[in-house]
Amino acid sequence: MKKSIHFISLVFFVSLIPSVTYSQNKDSINIRKIYDFYLTESKCYKNLEVLCTTIGGRISGSPQAEKAVAWAKQAMYDAGADTVYLQPCKVTHWERGAKEMAVVTYPGKRLNLNVCALGGSTATPVSGINASMIEIKSFAELKTLGEKNLIKGKVVFYNVAFNPKNITPGQSYGESVNYRHNGAVKASKYGAVATVVRSMSSLNNDSPHTGSMTYDSADVKIPSFALSYKAADDLAKALKEDPKLLISLKSFCKIFPDTTSFNVIGEIKGTEKPNEYIITGGHLDSWDTGQGAHDDGAGVVQSIDALTFFKKAGLKPRHSIRAIAFMNEENGLGGGKAYAKETEKKKWKHIAAIETDGGGFTPRGFGVDTTAGLYNLALSWKPLFAPYFIDHIRKGGGGADIGPLEKFGTPCIGYECDNQRYFDIHHTPDDTFDKVHKRELELGAAAIGSLIYLIDKYR
Repeated sequence: MKKSIHFISLVFFVSLIPSVTYSQNKDSINIRKIYDFYLTESKCYKNLEVLCTTIGGRISGSPQAEKAVAWAKQAMYDAGADTVYLQPCKVTHWERGAKEMAVVTYPGKRLNLNVCALGGSTATPVSGINASMIEIKSFAELKTLGEKNLIKGKVVFYNVAFNPKNITPGQSYGESVNYRHNGAVKASKYGAVATVVRSMSSLNNDSPHTGSMTYDSADVKIPSFALSYKAADDLAKALKEDPKLLISLKSFCKIFPDTTSFNVIGEIKGTEKPNEYIITGGHLDSWDTGQGAHDDGAGVVQSIDALTFFKKAGLKPRHSIRAIAFMNEENGLGGGKAYAKETEKKKWKHIAAIETDGGGFTPRGFGVDTTAGLYNLALSWKPLFAPYFIDHIRKGGGGADIGPLEKFGTPCIGYECDNQRYFDIHHTPDDTFDKVHKRELELGAAAIGSLIYLIDKYR
């Protein structure tokens, strides 16, 4: 009896093989077509050139951000979107003003430091700040010295370097970014008059990295600056020579009331399940010091090109596909919050949300939530992804803009590329169009397009 059962089971299994193989072969052929399209017909590189070189840095609330919204709307229509609409969102409005200055003086020496104000920082007094300094390596050290009244009246220098032992530079960024984001608040509680922080990077150059910082409800808001890697090293060396040296700082920032901007959403309507959505997006805003090419113009143009492929190939997706250019990721998440709020209000059902915000470098794979079984499904596609070297599928994914969707049970996916060089240029004047490699950008777009194709087919 057992032999008969085993025989019947074997026959049933063998009978499945042709259909499974056929399905895999068909998917393999279609993914090859997807890659052929992106490597020969994609417009993402040209779109990125226009965004970066004709508009440039586009911090929320700026005229450049407004121009970027208009550009993205037209680009999505050009890509073949059935519908494009602007979704209002409240965004931070902060302006840098004139170039910042930092000068260190001690007997017989004068040292100019390359600095930039952190996003959201208040300005120094018109006359600047002139004070002695204290070097801090941890918040624990800040607390100890602060309780001894050794911080009051001084400029705090957070000299916390990237941990070189981490294989993933994003991990090092996560470990050190708290000093940039919350350093001023913590130092002000002990009477500091300003803070300067080592740039969030492991590259020894002279480009300071801006980025967001925040204030709490405290009455005292002190200016906050980022030092370039080289400037941080030079300052640390100078402090060893003379711990009593003085630093002069000037910044000219202005903080305005929040204003209104827009997410740009392009949509192709699904044929079978038009009220279920697969979204892919990046953030349209960028810091003002560079052109926002890798962060995150690359993610925006890759997402827009997902619409182009479906239209050019004549494919009619089962679900509705949305490309989203989010606004205000860098300093407020106004766009991501607005999209989540409308999702709740209109009860949109997202079967997957993809974010691409790691630069336009060579693709490696995806971080995928385990929600609704999507991670296990993505693992089953590894043989299809392997020929294109995008078969690194890890548990847990998403991004800042799609993160608010997780509370609705949306499976979130983070597109992942080889980002070893990302924090070399992240938030700097060096984040320009010429730093993006055309083929790497297109390969990333193809990876995202392939993932959308498979999700649409099998969900």
